[in-house]
Amino acid sequence: MSGDRVLGGRIPDEFINDLLARVDIVDLIDAQVPLKKTGANYVARCPFHTEKTPSFSVNRNKQFYHCFGCGVSGNAIGFLMAFNHLNFVEAIEDLATYAGVSLPKDTTELSVTGKLETNRLYDLMAQVADYYAEQLLIGVSGKKAVAYLKKRGISRQIVTEFKLGYALADWQGVANCFNRSALLEAGMLISKEEGQVYDRFRDRIMFPIRDKRGRVIGFGGRVLDDSLPKYLNSPETALFHKGQEVYGLYELLQKNTRPQRILLVEGYMDVIALVQSGFDTVVAALGTSVSQAHGHLLFRFTAELVLCFDGDRAGNEAAWRAMEAIFPCLKEGRQVRIMVLPTGHDPDSLVRSEGLQAFSQRVDDAQALSDYFFNTLLTAQVKLSEVEGRASLANRAKPYLEKLPEGIFKDLMLAKLSELTNAPLKVGGELVSKSKYKSRLTPPLSKNSRPPLQRYALALLIQNPMLIEQLENQDSIWLDFEFKGADKFKEILQVILEKKPTTTAVILEYFRNTPDEPIIRQLASLVFELQEGLEAEFNGALQQLVVYDRRLKFDRLLSKFSAGQLEATEQELFQQLSMLKSKNFNLN
Repeated sequence: MSGDRVLGGRIPDEFINDLLARVDIVDLIDAQVPLKKTGANYVARCPFHTEKTPSFSVNRNKQFYHCFGCGVSGNAIGFLMAFNHLNFVEAIEDLATYAGVSLPKDTTELSVTGKLETNRLYDLMAQVADYYAEQLLIGVSGKKAVAYLKKRGISRQIVTEFKLGYALADWQGVANCFNRSALLEAGMLISKEEGQVYDRFRDRIMFPIRDKRGRVIGFGGRVLDDSLPKYLNSPETALFHKGQEVYGLYELLQKNTRPQRILLVEGYMDVIALVQSGFDTVVAALGTSVSQAHGHLLFRFTAELVLCFDGDRAGNEAAWRAMEAIFPCLKEGRQVRIMVLPTGHDPDSLVRSEGLQAFSQRVDDAQALSDYFFNTLLTAQVKLSEVEGRASLANRAKPYLEKLPEGIFKDLMLAKLSELTNAPLKVGGELVSKSKYKSRLTPPLSKNSRPPLQRYALALLIQNPMLIEQLENQDSIWLDFEFKGADKFKEILQVILEKKPTTTAVILEYFRNTPDEPIIRQLASLVFELQEGLEAEFNGALQQLVVYDRRLKFDRLLSKFSAGQLEATEQELFQQLSMLKSKNFNLN
């Protein structure tokens, strides 16, 4: 239902249902927002609004989350959309990656902007990558590139894994092999003012840049000597936005869909060298500073990032800029460390000189972001023994810390600053202090405070889809209901009967982007004190609805009978209901 409507049938409902069945929403959310088990649910402070005590609840049986504070709710797909700021297609892609399954082959490719015309650009870039790989491996001119890679110790296996290639020292190499207008659109050609075009990449080792789904979106090229520029990247195109992508993510996810941590380095060859040494969980920024977009992307797949920088002045400046950019990404459950390398080394040279074990230990020992932040600010010029020094520290630190998302980490960072300056701090009009977190979940509904009968029956069914079997045993008596709201009640029952969903999460997906979605979400979030006798409770609710509906019909017909307005078609029903009333069938 949702798949057909949202994507024009391009992602089948069956695939979405199977995907939701494969993923445990508790594990998915716990990787991003640490959960604590409380009774049948798992709770945390809500990641979608500011709160001091946990009101965010996740239920494993329903595969459903709900915040009793701000009211947000949904399934695994909805959580990824809200938490990682994704559209529906991107959330499906990420969930499929998380579950280790591939999207259906007949799924129409969509770019982030939803423009179907980008398909041809993806196809073109794949063909260009094949062309470069062919020039490296079997082309005569590629021999010097092969010699360069061998000199750098790059194996044939790594060349294949990363699909490395070679751009000929030819101004018209790819220009003569593919459609020129498409190449221009993909950033592979440069156009002169007089209308002539020529290859952007010439005489370079080529590094295809692939998105998380393995589609080639751009290239990086490295010279074979010391000429400048050493590295050249694809320009911004409809496919490629270098501030939002990283190199090596697709290759990493092929080996580990949920790495414990990801190391973010600065160069293509750093990734290649580390992977060849056996360090697989590494990606590189694409010739640009680490950005907030990089953080949002990588935190989809891991809870910890280690940002690696050279030990020179430029590296230290880059580390500080990266820390500032990453601050808004630090929601609960996420961690960042800063790894500054010894002077004169990059990851490539360091792992070759000291080996994998020593390098891995450096990653393990990388400095916590909190320590890096305060240690960097606490220079020799900042004297905490003086009021001026403490004031200077507070004034420098607060603007950065205020960028942190609301949560425990922000509270503790502000508390640390308060401790160092030996002074209370006001943020948003409140004094900073260590927060105490107590559960304040909305009390569950007791059987005596249940919602109206039809909502209660629907809620039981939505939260326990196995009750569909009980519904099928009712001989469709509910099809004759005429009480107020019966049409909507029957419509929802009909969809559930037709689809036969296995979990609440699947039901939510059927009603996504429909007028009934708010109703389904609300009913899914109701809490009942009902531990056993579920089938009897549901059957009893349906039978009470039958009685309620019959009573309304009897009262309506009795009024018309008394007024002499009873139609012939209504007489038989009136007689049946009268007999039931005479038998004391709860029609009073």
